[in-house]
Amino acid sequence: MTSIARNSIRFPRLLSGLLLGITLQFPPDLFGDELAASQVLQTDTLEPQPALQTPQPVLLTPQTAPQTSKHDSFDSLESSRDYMSGKITSFASYLDRFFGGDRHYQESNGTVVQLDLTKLNGYGSDHKVDFAARANLRLPVTEGRLHLLLETNPEANITDRPIPGLIPTQGTALNTNKVVVPGSLALAARVSTPESDVWNFHTDWGIKFPIPPKPFVRSRASFTYPLSEWQLKATQSVYWFNSLGVGETSQLDLDHIISPPLLFRTSSIVTWLKDTQNFDMSEALSIFHTVNDRTALLYQANATGISNPQYQMSDFVVLVLYRYRMHQQWLYFDLSPQLHFPRDRQYHISPALSINLEMLLDESR
Repeated sequence: MTSIARNSIRFPRLLSGLLLGITLQFPPDLFGDELAASQVLQTDTLEPQPALQTPQPVLLTPQTAPQTSKHDSFDSLESSRDYMSGKITSFASYLDRFFGGDRHYQESNGTVVQLDLTKLNGYGSDHKVDFAARANLRLPVTEGRLHLLLETNPEANITDRPIPGLIPTQGTALNTNKVVVPGSLALAARVSTPESDVWNFHTDWGIKFPIPPKPFVRSRASFTYPLSEWQLKATQSVYWFNSLGVGETSQLDLDHIISPPLLFRTSSIVTWLKDTQNFDMSEALSIFHTVNDRTALLYQANATGISNPQYQMSDFVVLVLYRYRMHQQWLYFDLSPQLHFPRDRQYHISPALSINLEMLLDESR
């Protein structure tokens, strides 16, 4: 074998031995550390990368929940309902304010003052001119939650009378045409809940004069709810008077606009007194007709009855009331021809005529 061939065989053996020695002298981990270090040096020259964040669970709320379509097939019904309920509410409130009804006096959050002079001729007449007054004074520093009341004959203010003196009760006064001063005067404080379009609640704590003064308490709650083209109003009153004892009055009204100048109202009223254990019941069908901004008419049929000693109708009344605004927004004149069919006259026709002059003051006048 030649020397060149021997040298070619030795060279691979020497190369293999050299690589084995380098491997034993410098372990592979060292090369890995050097490689990692070189990578760190390279990343230091680059922009820092943001750290990965773990997704957090999202709490579903009306704002974060998936939104559905804002329109559906009942939108047209909803707009019609809102329109009719708002129209009925505003029209009924206007009529209650124009006629000076008890609902406006009881539920107004502002100041209301009413002064009435009423003369009745015919059935039920006692040949006198009745004077009645009441004032609901709002105390501004209490944001309408506290009112001061001044009233004559406070027992008369426990139901929603459409018009003061409209269906008068029989009296036993002397035969005189002089103005008769009311038999009692009351001073009361009213505590009301915050104003609401649906609920109205208040409680009156008062004292009735003359001397010796007699305390009384009244609480009244009402609820208003639209029913398609009707408006329902339910009212509940609980009270205690020294002259009446404990009593309760429930009233249910339904309003419906026949046409823009005509409003139909049905009113059912039931009054219970603990001392007599008797229910006084009244059912009235009324049509309010607005002629113009000065004149309005009321057509009404009213049946009243009692439960003790037996259920029976005590009177049936058919009437028309003409109301005219005489001056500005506070002086009114009423003329009401009435036909009564009372039980004490065997339901024979008994005509009457009521004349009323009223001063009505509130924040709109």
